[in-house]
Amino acid sequence: MNSSKKTQRLGSIRMRIALLYSVLLFGLAAVVLGVIYLSFTQSLSDEKVAQQHIKIQQVELNSDDSNSFEEIEELVLFEEKVNRNAVEQLRDYIFLALAGLLLISLMVGWYVAGIVLKPIKHISIAAREISATDLSKRIDLRGPSDELRDLADTFDDMLARLDKAFRNQREFLEEAAHELRNPLAVMRANLEVVSADPDSTIEDFGAANEVANRASERMGKLVDDLLLYAHHERPDLQRVDLDLTELVVNTVEDFQAEAKSLGVSLLLECDSYLEVVGDHLALRRAFANILSNSIRVSEKGKHIYVKAGSDKEMVWISVRDEGYGLDPKDSEKVFDRFWKADEVSAREAGRSGLGLAIVKTIVETHGGRSTVRSTKGVGSTFTIWLPRLVKE
Repeated sequence: MNSSKKTQRLGSIRMRIALLYSVLLFGLAAVVLGVIYLSFTQSLSDEKVAQQHIKIQQVELNSDDSNSFEEIEELVLFEEKVNRNAVEQLRDYIFLALAGLLLISLMVGWYVAGIVLKPIKHISIAAREISATDLSKRIDLRGPSDELRDLADTFDDMLARLDKAFRNQREFLEEAAHELRNPLAVMRANLEVVSADPDSTIEDFGAANEVANRASERMGKLVDDLLLYAHHERPDLQRVDLDLTELVVNTVEDFQAEAKSLGVSLLLECDSYLEVVGDHLALRRAFANILSNSIRVSEKGKHIYVKAGSDKEMVWISVRDEGYGLDPKDSEKVFDRFWKADEVSAREAGRSGLGLAIVKTIVETHGGRSTVRSTKGVGSTFTIWLPRLVKE
């Protein structure tokens, strides 16, 4: 265990930085001292005092006195010995200096690497303390705005997104469980009452069976909507260039029969060449959910106005009905999951409360937004906004 820790420490990034710093500094110092050594050696061999003295003696004395030349030869030999000792001593000093510099550079490199990598150690400790069940902690690195600070801030942003995603997932599961629990409770209560009563008749069992069938239908519709909602939360929807004009016209035609059967007039005003990038089936489902919702809340003799157009940046589809409208506080909740304006009627009709939530999810995954303007007793206008396709 200790040997593995020692091996890990020797292979750590701090050690690698210290070695790199030491090697670079040692190499630079070796080159500088080598140049000094060679220059000093060359200067001693090129400029000898004894040789200069010989030339002076030859010029001034102009003599072949053997004693003078012997003295000069001794002086030359002495000078060469002094120079050689100086060069050797300089070489020894250089080796000692390089050895000391190597040791000092390793120590300094280790210390400097520790200072540089201290924020990374802080990030590692904070990351270990963060668990999958508690993503509320953050690194919150202080100090200058450098690359390590950017790394910590990026990690904090990622944690915030993960925390939000996990919270949404938990809320979604809790809400889905609550919605599924209601029809199950209805089925169980009716079946238990009929089964526990010894005087129950065939009619009683038939009535309980009808209640169970309605509850199971609501559960089936809810499960289907849950699957659709989960599918459209995925970011891998198909992306193709498409013209919303055809989509809007065809969808309105598909709903004309239903609207006429309820005595509702469905009117369309649509511009041409409403080009966007997106998934055809998903966008049709979003528009169909809004249209179906408006038809449902409209009374006989009322009108629904569908308009589609564009500006420089966005393509929009609006559906205005003459239904009962919404309170201002409810307008902010209408796109929430499982929200219903009338819980009782929604339960009886088997509505899941996910229709407009699916609209919001689809539109947002396409880079757009969904809005609603509503007045109580007058009606509501739902609008889908999508980025317009810009051709180069």
